[in-house]
Amino acid sequence: MNLQNKLLHNNNQCIKVLVKRGSSVESVHRAHASICDIKGRTLMKAGSSEYETFIRSALKPFQALPFITSGTSEKYKLDNKTLALACGSHAGSNLQARTAFKLLWNADIDIKNLKCPTPKNKKSKLQHNCSGKHSAFLATCKKMNWDLESYLMGHHPLQKEIFRRVSDLLKMPADELIAERDDCGAPTLLLRLSQMAILYAHLSRSDHPEFEQITRAMTRHPELVAGEGCFDSELIKRGHNQIISKGGSEGIQCIGLLGEGIGLSIKVEDGSKRAKHAVAIHLLRQLEWITPSALEELDEIILQTKPGIYLEVEGELKVP
Repeated sequence: MNLQNKLLHNNNQCIKVLVKRGSSVESVHRAHASICDIKGRTLMKAGSSEYETFIRSALKPFQALPFITSGTSEKYKLDNKTLALACGSHAGSNLQARTAFKLLWNADIDIKNLKCPTPKNKKSKLQHNCSGKHSAFLATCKKMNWDLESYLMGHHPLQKEIFRRVSDLLKMPADELIAERDDCGAPTLLLRLSQMAILYAHLSRSDHPEFEQITRAMTRHPELVAGEGCFDSELIKRGHNQIISKGGSEGIQCIGLLGEGIGLSIKVEDGSKRAKHAVAIHLLRQLEWITPSALEELDEIILQTKPGIYLEVEGELKVP
């Protein structure tokens, strides 16, 4: 099958989100999805599991690994709340900003060292949705006596350690990873959907202490992973400690089934946020990972649209 026919075939097999105004289709979003286990096997897919794109903020739980393995969280007496925030893309609430401040305060680091920008119409870098990740970066660097000024550079020991951990999980050389600057200034990685699903399969393992610590923090403090009314927090709340969820910009959504070592990754081609949430709920319904009542609640909270506007999802995961 030539490339053009392969792309057409994958497009025909992908998930479609129809945006309807009344009974007429106004827009169509197309999405791809992949489910993998820790052995790297693709168990189910829709569209192309080899679709390549940036993982964006769904990388955060893995960027938090050095924060744990270096002993930083122990040294500075940081709790699960700070770890959950380090893994999250928060909404900049007072609670979330105070948690980021606590992380810096315990490590005796000045807020001025944060390289994430101050959000528009906000007063502090602590309100940036990546301030938890950046604060954990800085605390790790201080513990390890690494330079604080260049902590976002790809050649920095912190970033090299993150790349090493990801490459080990994906069983590939670290120098083959392609990294680019995310909106907050930190590196993010160009990966296939199957690779994202493999990462979340590892994250959902029950026999790995570092991953168990991360997932425990996120499930105990979902309000710090995103915020009230936000998809990741609301899904984790309703997952009965069986679901981990972390999205990223440009239509990225990753979900893990805890204790099972199974990961799900989703990419909406045009980057639509509403579409990735609609696809995630649709696929969770097919997979039966959470209860029907929980899915109905998510529908009501997350997929609110203007009067007369409806989202319909077509397609399903299939065994390759």
